[in-house]
Amino acid sequence: MFQGATGLNLDAKGRLAVPTKHRALLQAGPNSKLVLTAHPHRCLLLYPEQAWEPISAKLMTFTSLDPQVSVWKRLLVGYAEDIELDAAGRFLISPGLRKFAGLEKQLMLVGQGSHFELWSESGWQKVLEGIESAVEKSPPGMEDFAL
Repeated sequence: MFQGATGLNLDAKGRLAVPTKHRALLQAGPNSKLVLTAHPHRCLLLYPEQAWEPISAKLMTFTSLDPQVSVWKRLLVGYAEDIELDAAGRFLISPGLRKFAGLEKQLMLVGQGSHFELWSESGWQKVLEGIESAVEKSPPGMEDFAL
């Protein structure tokens, strides 16, 4: 399970080093491929390939004639890139994905259980600023949730 929020830096070539504690989990399974794609909230999603495959398969069952479905397909499938970690545990974030998410030097890697979100530092700060108001309006199904 991927959890925690970690500040990281992109190198000059657009590569990101995955923290050592997450590398083994990301590369678990029959292959070590990863998938990096765009999310409508202007962050990136990093999945182990085996966790991404059912999501991709489900997306492909939806009709492309529905304009709302097409938006999701364009983002999630259209921006999806297969990536692998190099010997130093780094991967390259393409210029297109960096531009989409507004990624510059400093990033946040945020665990979401089955995957990670990658945020620009400024994008992550906006998320944090909106937490209090978001928590006050709990979504359906979380009425009885307690910590």
